Amino acid sequence: MRDAPFLNLVLATAMVLMVGWLLVIGRPILLPVVTAVISVYVLTTAAEALGRVPVIGRLPPFSRHLLVLLGFTLTLVGLALVVSVTLGELVRVMPAYQENLEALIGRVADTLNVDTHPTWDQIKRLSIDQMNLQALLLRVLGGITSLGFAVFLVIVYAGFLMGERGMFAAKLNAALPRRDQAEQTERIIAEINRKIGDYLAVKTLVNIILGVISYAILWAMGVDFALFWAVVIALTNYIPYVGSIVGVALPVVLSLAQFGSLGTTAVLGTLLIGAQTYVGNVLEPRLIGRQLNLSPFIVLLALAVWSSIWGLPGAILAIPMTSVITIILGSFASTRFVAVLLAESVDPPSAEPASSAPSTRER
Repeated sequence: MRDAPFLNLVLATAMVLMVGWLLVIGRPILLPVVTAVISVYVLTTAAEALGRVPVIGRLPPFSRHLLVLLGFTLTLVGLALVVSVTLGELVRVMPAYQENLEALIGRVADTLNVDTHPTWDQIKRLSIDQMNLQALLLRVLGGITSLGFAVFLVIVYAGFLMGERGMFAAKLNAALPRRDQAEQTERIIAEINRKIGDYLAVKTLVNIILGVISYAILWAMGVDFALFWAVVIALTNYIPYVGSIVGVALPVVLSLAQFGSLGTTAVLGTLLIGAQTYVGNVLEPRLIGRQLNLSPFIVLLALAVWSSIWGLPGAILAIPMTSVITIILGSFASTRFVAVLLAESVDPPSAEPASSAPSTRER
């Protein structure tokens, strides 16, 4: 059976390719389901946290879960309203932004002693007119429509998942008659629930704090659509490494069109980058630490893979999804080496006699 390792490699490669193909083809169905599952982790952790609140903690678990689900629904609806209102306002103020940009270009040309100032019409012919605005608008509107439908599906799925969560243990025991299989599966799920739930709950809290700080900065600087940009900064912070850069770059670039002042834009960028630096390097490490223990290279690779499969939602879900896969791989002896390769740090093996039995921790 010398060909067995090669055969296993071929089968594993074929399975990965088939799963990847199914993820791409089944995106309209799978993405809302996966998003709802990930959301339930946050909602369940929040409901358990409410149990420690003096007054609300006296409510039965079902009532706390219902209260958290209601808050989750109102939050998503509120975010959808903010996006729709902002798009309408952006269209209204766009002519003023164009005038500010043209005036800024003229001042820069005067500073550089350029005799002829490029007008907005010339800039427009070289940039915007090269785009198919009709197709771009249709894509944006289609994306907004599909986003609203996906939000509705996520709310519905999350509600049913939270309602059936209490019956899962009984279903698991009935589906797996062998006690060892049921116990192992239940242990894997419990570890996933603990690690992913804690990470997402704390990460959500950190992003809310970042969003509030960013909103205060944007509002104090008089930036248009401050609430919308604060929401964008908070959401993109779920994406490791790249998200914080994109979240800050969008409002900073647009502020240049709003104010037409390089100095104001520089001050705004400095303040937002300072907030990101504090949250990313001080607050987040203290609250989250290294709960998921993923290699930075694996984080970047997961970000590239999931974003290529599911776009922006895939980038946001990349870390939780990769962590779930790592936990499952680490729970079986035949695939544990893969989980070790994906980890950032590994505990050194304990020195034991060769004849001794493996410890309970290793099993």
